[in-house]
Amino acid sequence: MPQAMAAAAGATRDGAGDAVAEGVAARRTAAGGATDTECAATAVPSQGSDFTPLLRAVKGQGLLDRRTGWYATGIAVNLAALAAVITGMFLLGDTWWTLFLALPLAVFWARTAFIGHDAGHAQITGGRRAGRAIGLVHANLLLGMNEAWWNDKHARHHANPNHIDKDPDVAVGALVWTQHQAARRAGFAGWLTRNQARLFFPMLLLEGIALKISGFQYLRRQPARERLLSALLLVAHLGLYAALLLTVLSPGKAVVFALLHHALFGLHLGMAFAPNHKGMEMPDPDGERWGHLRRQVLTSRNVRGGILTDWFLGGLNYQIEHHLFPSMPRPHLRLAQPMVRAHCQALGMPYAETGLVESYRQALRHMHEVGEPLR
Repeated sequence: MPQAMAAAAGATRDGAGDAVAEGVAARRTAAGGATDTECAATAVPSQGSDFTPLLRAVKGQGLLDRRTGWYATGIAVNLAALAAVITGMFLLGDTWWTLFLALPLAVFWARTAFIGHDAGHAQITGGRRAGRAIGLVHANLLLGMNEAWWNDKHARHHANPNHIDKDPDVAVGALVWTQHQAARRAGFAGWLTRNQARLFFPMLLLEGIALKISGFQYLRRQPARERLLSALLLVAHLGLYAALLLTVLSPGKAVVFALLHHALFGLHLGMAFAPNHKGMEMPDPDGERWGHLRRQVLTSRNVRGGILTDWFLGGLNYQIEHHLFPSMPRPHLRLAQPMVRAHCQALGMPYAETGLVESYRQALRHMHEVGEPLR
């Protein structure tokens, strides 16, 4: 299965910026009927595109060039950190004090997820096989999260962010994102919607487990050969994870550690993704089609901060730049930001940027307003 994110990212890297604007098309493969994703268009943007001058400027600065050495160092450091935490677990042994290591393990699992995310976007390597190998190791093996499921879902999000009919991240689920969606809720679902703002962060505690479940469910949509490899790595992850905990801890402590670890992991990932689009513009499905620049900028929110914020959010705090240039290596996003902001200002286009706490406040305010019809 070709990598969806690599395909979408490659279009921008090659100069076809509006290929991403045209979206990512889903198709059914002949083998097994699994959903595959690839770029729907590869035409060079027209001279009148408001994105073209920005793309040329960014390419001229070399900001789309890969940073393989930077990523190699980051991957090595992250693997060393994971090994250090695991070593600490063995040194502490079968004691409740070992539970305190669930926090650093969750933090470095989140770094692992960010690496898998970047690999899916072809930020790390130009080779599709190498990129997929990095994704399989970091997602399937180390996290137990199916990279094929994530890439398929994430590619559709990047193609049409916040589009109610096309973006799976704003589809109806445990949470809803428009009052029209909320109006259809009743019973327990209605109660969730009425209180979704206050329940959002507690619900993120379940996200770490939900990611695993979604990955296993997606297996049946993958081609047979790809399904086998993905399944083997997912099962290997579960086996290695269980073996680690049961070797170090008694069964009772092992269960508590696993639940705490996955709760913290889900919370951390949710805190990284929540500020990006919630409460931002949502294109009218029946309205005019937005161009690439408008579609990506107006639906995204940046989060101000320094090196610590960049590290904690995995570079996703530069969400506008990331959506405009999904194949741009993470360390270049900060460098591209002044160019993107100036370009938007020159066009009179809003450029949303706020602090971390305020980004959560805006997202929660939106969720609260969505549930208003049921209160």
